[in-house]
Amino acid sequence: MIARSPPALPGIDPTDDQAVGATSVARFDAPLGGFPRGHVSEIIGARSSGRTSLVLRMLAAATARGELTALVDALDRFDPESALAAGVDLNRLLWIRGHVVSHPGPSRDANQKAMEQAIKALTLVLQAGNFGLVICDVGDAPAEALRRLPFTTWMRLQRMVEGQLTMCVLLASDQMARSAAGLTVSLKIPTGERPTGQDDVRNASRVGPAGRRFRGQLFEGLDVTARVVRARGRLHEDLAVPFATAGASHG
Repeated sequence: MIARSPPALPGIDPTDDQAVGATSVARFDAPLGGFPRGHVSEIIGARSSGRTSLVLRMLAAATARGELTALVDALDRFDPESALAAGVDLNRLLWIRGHVVSHPGPSRDANQKAMEQAIKALTLVLQAGNFGLVICDVGDAPAEALRRLPFTTWMRLQRMVEGQLTMCVLLASDQMARSAAGLTVSLKIPTGERPTGQDDVRNASRVGPAGRRFRGQLFEGLDVTARVVRARGRLHEDLAVPFATAGASHG
């Protein structure tokens, strides 16, 4: 059997240092175009803030463009069925599963080793090249394990992705390592409850606590606001973009 190199990224000019990758969230892509290629960006937010939904939209958009994608899943939280329902082509996704423990108790060293392995996996993927989108999900990793990583870790990743056509995106609860030309996008869910005003409350869509949408008793999705904390040009800093996510149904 002859080993083959993965195909090059389709339809992208390697000399374009302003190249971006669309997310398929129209309100986000309209002013920004998407996430910058060749830079480290961040999506930050608390658990259930819409982080995973945005990542699935990005993966679906990238695989629809024919790009190879990779997900370093530090806590092994990825759900392939939800990804498939969101339109992700799983044949174009490299899923690297980790085993960081959210509440490790006394086993801090094991968590530290697992986090280092996740970063090593991310490094190997970036070195391989030909991936249009590479995501490292450490969103629910213990803060202490992240703090114990050397700061040079992020500097090395930034240098590694520079000049590539890859979008490198870190998924976390707080800011960690955005490069100078990358994006930091903070996700939040509005509070309060807002009925739609329709007469049939059994079928009407309503927004419950923490921006959760329901149709009758069924969960429909989330209303999320994505705020651009840092952008390549200061023009779009503090841009707030509302968008809606959809709850996956596996039948």
